[in-house]
Amino acid sequence: MDSTALIPVQYGLDTFYFLICGALVMWMAAGFSMLEAGLVRAKNTAEILTKNIVLYAVASIMYLLIGYYIMYSSPDGGILPSLGFLIGDENAADVVAAGGEDAPYYSTRADFFFQVVFAATCMSVVSGAVAERMKLWAFIAFAVVMTGVIYPVQGFWKWGGGFLDAAGFLDFAGSGLVHMAGASAALAGVLLLGPRNGKYGPNGQINAIPGANLPLATLGAFILWMGWFGFNGGSQLKMSTIEDANAVAQVFTNTNMAAAGGLVAALITARLLFGKSDLTMVLNGALAGLVAITAEPLTPTALQSVLIGGVGGVLVVFSILGLDKLKLDDPVGAISVHGVVGMWGLLAVPLTNADATFGAQLLGLVSIFAWVFIASLIVWGLLKAVIGLRVSEEEEYEGVDVVECGLEAYPEFTSKR
Repeated sequence: MDSTALIPVQYGLDTFYFLICGALVMWMAAGFSMLEAGLVRAKNTAEILTKNIVLYAVASIMYLLIGYYIMYSSPDGGILPSLGFLIGDENAADVVAAGGEDAPYYSTRADFFFQVVFAATCMSVVSGAVAERMKLWAFIAFAVVMTGVIYPVQGFWKWGGGFLDAAGFLDFAGSGLVHMAGASAALAGVLLLGPRNGKYGPNGQINAIPGANLPLATLGAFILWMGWFGFNGGSQLKMSTIEDANAVAQVFTNTNMAAAGGLVAALITARLLFGKSDLTMVLNGALAGLVAITAEPLTPTALQSVLIGGVGGVLVVFSILGLDKLKLDDPVGAISVHGVVGMWGLLAVPLTNADATFGAQLLGLVSIFAWVFIASLIVWGLLKAVIGLRVSEEEEYEGVDVVECGLEAYPEFTSKR
């Protein structure tokens, strides 16, 4: 059979695969919502759910308006992005060339959909870290800038062919570009926002503030685990050839094994440190394993993936404890899971990928963190000066559900504390 006759079939299959993976990543928004809703107090549940569903809509609109253009229409090898609007002529059909390596192998609309859910995922990292004391509209305003400008600029540096790509920096599905970027923005917000009232005592004591619904948090972790197969698997971009199909299978396997490794490592670490099998650490351990493998889920063996995820699982426990000692209040552990372990994921790439160098990985790590943290700090600072970031002490005690949303998620069970 003429190979050109297979192109429409491959095009359809790869487009369908890309869209399904994008839908799986979109479903991660539900995972973040459930995880965060389970780890905050009952009086703050409706507001955190509002944040999560609103940020997804805001990310979709802002990435359509300017984000996608910044990320994928900027000069190769550059630092400064080009500015423009929208994603091209949506009425024009995608043209499939009759052969050649440059022939498009999926619809550009599928590419946009897949990329927009990544932008939303990056912003989802922020919502949990600033939970229970931030004004809803300050968060929404930041989401506009984060998903429209801050995230796309550093995304262009690698995935859009910018200077990090030219320098040999590797990040398969976004340990740095998505997860560490979101954590960097969250860290800037937490620094300006301050801890929740009652979290830290005057003599240095750390007071636990338990979440209201651990079954819901566990469901969220399972949803995120499932969605991650689309996150990493879709980043192969296609699967219509034998080589690509085998690569996708390897990515799925490694993604699952890294999550398992992270979970077990966090479970053991928590047991050794606390004498208890802390469920919240177990959940974050699984997510840490997933973040760790995201930078390179293709080249490791399955056993190596367990070990890479396992290191992430150990790191996340110590990071959560360390941030508490620094009085950086992160109710869901997002900065540790996505930031600290995201860094580990980037630095682990050269361990299994011969094309990667520690120098290029460090360049990418520092560049992404510096840009996102500094830009976010400026935006958070402007919002603090103009509209304020934090609800009042009385409003925090009452709960942001009533203050910001005018309702409660659990009206029969909400307690004020």
